Amino acid sequence: MARRQALKALAAQRQGALVPGAFNALSARIVEEQGFPALYLTGAGLSNMALGLPDLGFIGLAEVAEHTARIRDAVDLPLIVDADTGFGNALNVRHTVRVLERAGADAVQIEDQVAPKRCGHFEGKAVVDTEEAVSRIRAAVDARHDSGLLIVARTDAAATLGFEAAVERAQRFAEAGADVLFVEALTGLDQMQRLPALLPQPLLMNLVVGGRTPPVPAPQLAAWGYSFVLYANAALQGACLGMQRALGALREHGVLHEDPSLLLPFEARQRLVDKPAWDALEARYAAAAPAAGS
Repeated sequence: MARRQALKALAAQRQGALVPGAFNALSARIVEEQGFPALYLTGAGLSNMALGLPDLGFIGLAEVAEHTARIRDAVDLPLIVDADTGFGNALNVRHTVRVLERAGADAVQIEDQVAPKRCGHFEGKAVVDTEEAVSRIRAAVDARHDSGLLIVARTDAAATLGFEAAVERAQRFAEAGADVLFVEALTGLDQMQRLPALLPQPLLMNLVVGGRTPPVPAPQLAAWGYSFVLYANAALQGACLGMQRALGALREHGVLHEDPSLLLPFEARQRLVDKPAWDALEARYAAAAPAAGS
């Protein structure tokens, strides 16, 4: 499949490809329109935007699969899907990977937190023991029908067990067959710079705006050897700010005009949801007018 081959090529290049997060089909459309090479379905984004809840393990497989399918219908970009802990033990992980592969994922991310998981930049995280964590990754690798589907193995051990333990755990994930490694919530530039030399597989670096990891420009991360630079919820935070500004102006003035500093113009909104294409289809399938005298 071309999308999965493209994502695998990005991983192999280790050039710090910027990957924004999407939380629904329209945000995925915007990521595609902006010219990014891939996108990420964010579990935190689903919790925040679909449920209005924090990233504390409230979403389930059915919700993730539904949004995966919707995004897959909306865009052609390679799609990395955040599957949290895989929603249980190794058997649940196996089922999760198969469901998300059918839904249209090109990569599935599995992590090693205990359930219920929490945002990697929150306090109070805990991880399962190494053997259970490795069993999740082995199950994920075995579950895929298409070997082109990438398995992204995430560890949150740096915050709980320390940097060296997180590296050792990521090495075990690589041995279990993970295609991309993700060491979450590093807090020092030295750790970030050292990590690529310590691990064999392509790496993903997650930069949470306002989170624990220092913001480093993508070109610098590429120079250090990272394949992907993830901004999982930049779109979410920008969207929320935009809504606050627009609705604040409405509350203050009692009216809103098509001010491009506050609102996307009406025609631009229709373009984002591909209305011209639907208009063309409507015309194509319209019933022919009855002949005169019939």
